[in-house]
Amino acid sequence: MNNSIRVNCTKKNLKLIRDFVTEYLHALALTDILMNQIVLAVDEICANLIIHANHEDPDKYILLAIYKQPGMIKFEISDEGIAFQRAAYKEPNIQENIRLGKKGGVGIALVNRIMDKVEFKTEGPQNTCILYKKI
Repeated sequence: MNNSIRVNCTKKNLKLIRDFVTEYLHALALTDILMNQIVLAVDEICANLIIHANHEDPDKYILLAIYKQPGMIKFEISDEGIAFQRAAYKEPNIQENIRLGKKGGVGIALVNRIMDKVEFKTEGPQNTCILYKKI
């Protein structure tokens, strides 16, 4: 079973990524809710990388690899775009955003709630976001 997919940085490829993750997770017999949450979290990170880190440049790529480990799934999403500055990230007040009708800006907060662990690392030109989910 193929555990990785490489797509160029255009928003239309987000559907390919969602379908790839969904297909991979189907084999693990997870609940629909859990599966949808995981797909949402991976999609959110990939969307951020495509839109913010790589400015939807079709000459740039993101690579998603999925690893099944005992009791856990690990997702590694790599690119060579602008690194996410975790230190500069401030968790938004989601209730306040809803009250103000503000769209966007809650993706990472959502990912942090869905996944058990979220890591960002940079080695040379390559940035990797690693998501861990207990199953």
